[in-house]
Amino acid sequence: MSDDRLAARFDGQVAVVTGVGRSGQVGEAVALEFARRGATLALIGHSAEQAEDRAAALRAEGLQVSAYGCDLTDAQAITDLAHRIATPSSGRIHVLANVAGGFTMSGPVADSEPTVFARQVAMNLGTAYCATRAFLPYLRAARGAVVFVASASVLPGGKAANMSAYCAAKAGVVALMRAVAQEERANGVRANAIAPTAIRTRANLDSMGDSFPYVEREAVASMIAFLSSGAAANVSGQVIELA
Repeated sequence: MSDDRLAARFDGQVAVVTGVGRSGQVGEAVALEFARRGATLALIGHSAEQAEDRAAALRAEGLQVSAYGCDLTDAQAITDLAHRIATPSSGRIHVLANVAGGFTMSGPVADSEPTVFARQVAMNLGTAYCATRAFLPYLRAARGAVVFVASASVLPGGKAANMSAYCAAKAGVVALMRAVAQEERANGVRANAIAPTAIRTRANLDSMGDSFPYVEREAVASMIAFLSSGAAANVSGQVIELA
């Protein structure tokens, strides 16, 4: 085992990663990071087929991965799935990485569509809330960690114009993280969030090109792994900006 605490291993631990779907997105990189560090991995995507495609690629490297499809805004569906995932590990989940989400420009508030606002809140905040609520009993059993994905746009000085729906949802993610950190401290569960600027994903490259100063997917994955590890045992309730 490496002596570098920032390269912590997760052998014998179960890590759940949400938002694992299409190739080239953040969830794929986060899944790879945890799997290569020894975690037994459960991937959750909206599409079971896409999640299975990502899992199959990791299994081809000899890694321990299972895949599931679930509508993460359906509280009962994710509660049932959480029980199914946790049962083989004696009811313990060590890591929940809430990566699921999505981005849409909503335009000026005065001209925006309420349906776009509601969809952004559901995709970014609703998924994080439902998944965290469902997995908390099993995270308590393992004294585990939750990591949320917020956005640099909700930090002081961040750009919110024309993105009110997305920014409101991600601000809610930060508030949810802080609530979990405070409520679950006595249960040994830590919660933190990362707040990246634009990440170099396939979708962002398609829409913004290659000249933007992106945060690399691998940097996101490494920070999520660090915050989930014993190296961050005294870190909870924090928002880490990545730029």
